[in-house]
Amino acid sequence: MRGTLVLNASFEPLTTVTPRRAMVLVLRRKAVVEHAVPGSSFRTATLDLPVPQVIRLRRFVKVPFRQQAPWSRRGVLVRDRHRCAYCGRRATTVDHLVPRSRGGGDTWLNTVAACADDNRRKADRTPAEARMRLLVEPFQPTPGDAVLLAHGSQWAGAELPDWLTVRAAPQAA
Repeated sequence: MRGTLVLNASFEPLTTVTPRRAMVLVLRRKAVVEHAVPGSSFRTATLDLPVPQVIRLRRFVKVPFRQQAPWSRRGVLVRDRHRCAYCGRRATTVDHLVPRSRGGGDTWLNTVAACADDNRRKADRTPAEARMRLLVEPFQPTPGDAVLLAHGSQWAGAELPDWLTVRAAPQAA
């Protein structure tokens, strides 16, 4: 398991902690369990507690405002769910829509996840020049979206509360 998602009292995603640290916060009554891992528990001599997957702090914690999530190669792969933006197969690389050699930068809106074959085929061209159509348009996640996207695979197939669902990337027309 990757970790436990920590939500602020306002249900805003803050960070992740180890399940052990999450249990300490719950036992000290600083947080409540919002969602637990089904079938898993911490056992002690006197307690049998579910392993928290999502906890919410009881008191609001003021955090410095961050307008945008920092760009990273791993973040692009996670945002696109490790699926190639051109063919939909498993993506292992990041492709720049406007190549870096032409001034394209490492930004959320200029990069997409791509499989190695499509990345090689596109080479040093734009998708239009390579006659390759994007299946999804890149988008810039908010810092909260970035935290949720990073843990989206952990909840695959699980029923999530409405307040914890991640907005999907807009589909290309």
